[in-house]
Amino acid sequence: DVWRRVAPMLARTHRVYALDLPPFGYSERKGPYVLATWIDELEGFERALHIARPTLVGHSLGAAVIVGEALRRPHALGSIVLLDGDALGGGGIPSWIASLVVDPYYTAVYRIITSSDWIFRKGLKSAYGPYAPRLTDQEVERWQRPFRVAGTAAAFKQMIPHGIQGWSLDDLARVHVPTLVVWGAHDTIDTVSEGRASAKTLGAPFVLLPRAGHLSMLSEPVGVAQAVEGAAAR
Repeated sequence: DVWRRVAPMLARTHRVYALDLPPFGYSERKGPYVLATWIDELEGFERALHIARPTLVGHSLGAAVIVGEALRRPHALGSIVLLDGDALGGGGIPSWIASLVVDPYYTAVYRIITSSDWIFRKGLKSAYGPYAPRLTDQEVERWQRPFRVAGTAAAFKQMIPHGIQGWSLDDLARVHVPTLVVWGAHDTIDTVSEGRASAKTLGAPFVLLPRAGHLSMLSEPVGVAQAVEGAAAR
């Protein structure tokens, strides 16, 4: 749903698919929620729809997923675009901390956070950056809704011990698929310096979107569409 502003622009010249990997969006809440499974899901989607040599765009955590497929099946892809995601892993958390995430406390905290308009507004303003649009009640509710899908709380609980899943810079150096890195200039969730570091290791051009934060596909949909079109044409 977050790609609703970019997809129509690209659809004029390309067939566009937006895939929700579990447990995000409205995908089936079926684990394990690990990088290898997400890559399998992506490959299965391509096979089911007979998609050949696609340009894959991975936003935030999705950047690690498309890098994983580029490492696994480089000859099956046309190009990849890392969008506000450096594809690097952040490690897990100590097991003793994970053991504290127990019910009924976890479920209570999860429900408080995911039902709080104030928390969502604050998070969205940070993700959008200084050029955030006016967040109506309907817009906030649209972002909250996927967190209410049955099984989401349990899924996120399973993900906590894994931390931020991704790769090392050495892994990125082994990617031999045409790559582009696109970044919001006001991204404070994944910083511009992190994006530049990954682009340098990948040997990829780096495109900076001046009015975008972490949600660059919503803040600067035209810039994102143009970048993806350019990558697809390479």
